[in-house]
Amino acid sequence: MTFQPRFFRHFAGSLLAAWLLLAGSVSAQSSSATQRDVLREITDVVGLKPRFELQATTSVQNAAAVVYSGKRFLLYNPSFVAEVNRAGRTDWAGISILAHEMGHHLNGHTLKAGGSNPTDELEADEFSGFVLRKMGASLAQAQAGMAVVSDEQASPTHPGRSTRLKAISEGWQRASQQIVASNRATAPSAAPAIVAARPAVAAPSRATTGAGAPVIMASNGQMSLVGKITFRSKPNQPFYLTNRLSVIRLDHNEHTAEVVGRITRSNNEDFPYFLVDDQNNRLVIDADGDIFDSYGRQVAKLSDPS
Repeated sequence: MTFQPRFFRHFAGSLLAAWLLLAGSVSAQSSSATQRDVLREITDVVGLKPRFELQATTSVQNAAAVVYSGKRFLLYNPSFVAEVNRAGRTDWAGISILAHEMGHHLNGHTLKAGGSNPTDELEADEFSGFVLRKMGASLAQAQAGMAVVSDEQASPTHPGRSTRLKAISEGWQRASQQIVASNRATAPSAAPAIVAARPAVAAPSRATTGAGAPVIMASNGQMSLVGKITFRSKPNQPFYLTNRLSVIRLDHNEHTAEVVGRITRSNNEDFPYFLVDDQNNRLVIDADGDIFDSYGRQVAKLSDPS
């Protein structure tokens, strides 16, 4: 639940969702062609499949993120959303409410026991600001909903209004920086990969240059390793950057080296490089070698290969 009191989280939310669905008091979001598919718009900008179910119901006071039987629901009261839009004088106000609730799901808040807490609320606020900037909202439009419904003073479960608006602004600004950096960069080739039978790959041999840098002896010439990439999710899996700006994964047990991505330059001083994988997904790299995903979270570090 975005707003006080928060009735839905984990077990209690599951019970309520089950009761609503079994009682038939939930109506599915209209499939009218004239109505925006807000759920898909939100998931599209963050590159996710819309594996959520958006449900309108008068049995909730405002909006809630709940999990029932392993399925993620976004429940909202249509009258509440309409009133928020009227008060905020923009439809973005209601969209920000739904983005906030999706932020609870994507940050794992609905999988934890207990009710609302300020940290979770601010994470969901920041996500909503990030998403709305990606969707084309101004900062004022992204903040309109929370400016209307949040309390000025903080409580044990929710931050105060100014803190929440700041979190939305931080998410919005981070998305804006990424958009600017992407627009300045030259778009990579859209040509698809050519699938062919994979020939047997000879085991690469390693040598050392006079300067002490590791070297891969490839079939098409010598490649030196100029950097090491350590991912937080795979700290023990070695990835390296070659002097040809290829990202390779070494398997010392199988004695193989596989190209899994590449580094390209950008025109942004704060994020001078992109890391592009073989699926054309992009991560941004700052001047210190810190690597960030599309949410602005640091996911890896580029360092010396030794």
